[in-house]
Order: sequence, then structure tokens, then C-alpha cells
Amino acid sequence: MQYGVAIFFTDYSIGPVAMAKALEERGFESLWTPEHSHIPLSRASPFPQGGDLPKKYYDVMDPFVTLSAAAAATTKLKLATGICLVTQRDPIQTAKSVASLDQISNGRFLFGIGAGWNAEEMADHGTTDFKGRFKLMEERVAAMREIWTKSKPAYEGELVRFPPMMTWPKPVQKPHPPVIVGGAFPWGARRAIQYGDGWYPHAVRKNYGDLLDTLPEFYEMCRAAGRDPATLPITVSAPPQTEEAAVRYRDAGVARIVYAIASDDAEKTLPLLDRLAEIMRKVG
Repeated sequence: MQYGVAIFFTDYSIGPVAMAKALEERGFESLWTPEHSHIPLSRASPFPQGGDLPKKYYDVMDPFVTLSAAAAATTKLKLATGICLVTQRDPIQTAKSVASLDQISNGRFLFGIGAGWNAEEMADHGTTDFKGRFKLMEERVAAMREIWTKSKPAYEGELVRFPPMMTWPKPVQKPHPPVIVGGAFPWGARRAIQYGDGWYPHAVRKNYGDLLDTLPEFYEMCRAAGRDPATLPITVSAPPQTEEAAVRYRDAGVARIVYAIASDDAEKTLPLLDRLAEIMRKVG
């Protein structure tokens, strides 16, 4: 099992260069960064985890910028969006950002994606059909795959269309960086099975309880769709947890734990990384 860490980089958190170096030095596999372009003041969309929206959501830096800095400071650490809100991004420009980061990092990029929960934020980007955002995400991913893999890509969908073009660079990873689909069980799992290269759920959510209880059904869903579960590794997003929790995920066949930590400075973050690295070494 692999171990990663997710953090909202802000102007008051540890920086991406220091964080990336610290993770690589301690043997972590990956660094994950979320994104929100902005938070509309209307705040009509409730925070999925309940309560007030944490300040870091307003303050988070652009993931492709922070991951580029992390890539330049490391040689082995994988760099991941966790998650990229493709429903709020132009697919042609996003495809170039993904391919450019994969080139800069020499094939170390993981493309974690999601459709998002903040309807007002999406609407400001032109995505006004909130219920239709999953279809839009599916088509944008399909269009980006064309761009990454074809010398003269074109795409003709219901929501995404562009004529033949020429655009480089292409990703180092072939056919492209893994597309790891975030989302809850069962709908997020179904989207991952349909067009993903992995599934990225939270460890516990109120609509499905303990993630591990859903895994037998997830594997059956894979087989029913004609997909080998081994081709859809599971990356679990979890708060810092105990050694016993990590053992449960490992024994259940989870491919990766990504510990979501606070946007603290280096003085608070580095000791936490030491504790998580000790769990990583003990559990394997």
C-alpha cells in the first residue's frame, strides 16, 4: 500500500517546495492538492461535511502552480490533483496543463478529478446546469484523452465540441496520466468504473458509512461492467488515523491512503509527517 498526503496550500500553510521535500525525504509516495477558484459570497450550497466552510477553501492556491513547484524540488514524489474540478475548467487548456506538468515531472502526475459540490462556483465558470455536471465531466475527460493521445485530436459530443487541432506537449505517461475519479459510493464508484483509472472516495461519509463495508459491492460492480477490479486501484482520502486503521485498509486491498492534513505552517506540519511516516513504516 502507498501513502500520500493532501493539503490546501495557502499563504499561511507550509509551502509546496518544503512540503514536497519533506514528503520525499520521509518516503511518502505522493502529494495531493485540491482546488477551488473562489467561493461565492452567496454561500447557497451547503458544505458537504456540514457546518461552516473552512477558511482554507477561500484561500487555496492553484494546484497546477503548487504541484509544478513541488515537481521541480523532487525526483520521485508523485504529484496529484485531489481533486481537479474539471466542470469548472476549459478542457483544452486543462489538457495542456496536465501534459505540461507530466512533462516537467517526468511522468509523475496523477490526475484526480471530480465534479464538485458548489453550484454557485460552477455557475460563475459557465456551468449553470448543476444536475448535468457529471455528463459534462465525462465528456471533458473523453475530450482530454483525445488531446493527450492523438496528433490531430477532435471531439464531437453533446456538451464538448472542437474541430481537429494540433496541440503539444503530450504526456510522458502513455497513454496518459491515470484519471482517478473522486466521488462517493455508489455514484462516484460507477463513474470511476465507467471511465476512470482509479477511484478516490473518502474513508467515511454519512451516505455510505465505512468505506470498507462497500468494497465487496464495488468489486461486483466492476465485474458486472466487464472491468477487472485490479485495473481500478482505490485511493482512500482519510484524516490522520491510527496504525490499526491503516492495517484495515491494507488488508482490504486499498492501493493508497491519502492523509488530509490541516493547512498549518512547517512547525506544526513536520512533526505530523513524522508520526504518519512511522505508521507507514510499521504497516507497509
